[in-house]
Amino acid sequence: QVQLVESGGGLVQPGGSLRLSCVASGFTFSSYTMSWYRQAPGKEREVVAFIGTVEGSTYYVDSVKGRFTISRDNAKNTVYLQMNIMRPEDTAVYYCKALSRSRSGVVDYWGQGTQVTVSS
Repeated sequence: QVQLVESGGGLVQPGGSLRLSCVASGFTFSSYTMSWYRQAPGKEREVVAFIGTVEGSTYYVDSVKGRFTISRDNAKNTVYLQMNIMRPEDTAVYYCKALSRSRSGVVDYWGQGTQVTVSS
């Protein structure tokens, strides 16, 4: 059974930090590109960052560059999102996603989300 379980969300003041974790099970984690998405109230879900299967292959949306860092630990089947210098506009539900593309097609899995609120 495939599972992606996010944790680490919560309430943080502007300028503060949080680290999100997503623990995966039920598939070959190291073969999947892992992403973090977020969805704020009334807005569409957007990709925040992703990390490929090749070391060093990362992407960040412009609004988080220099503040957020995505990383993965294949031995622990876990992907992280370190969020620093947080802003109120970072408030959203954050989702973890696993993606694999092959000749057989595209396979993706989603977590249930974790709430992040940036407020004083």
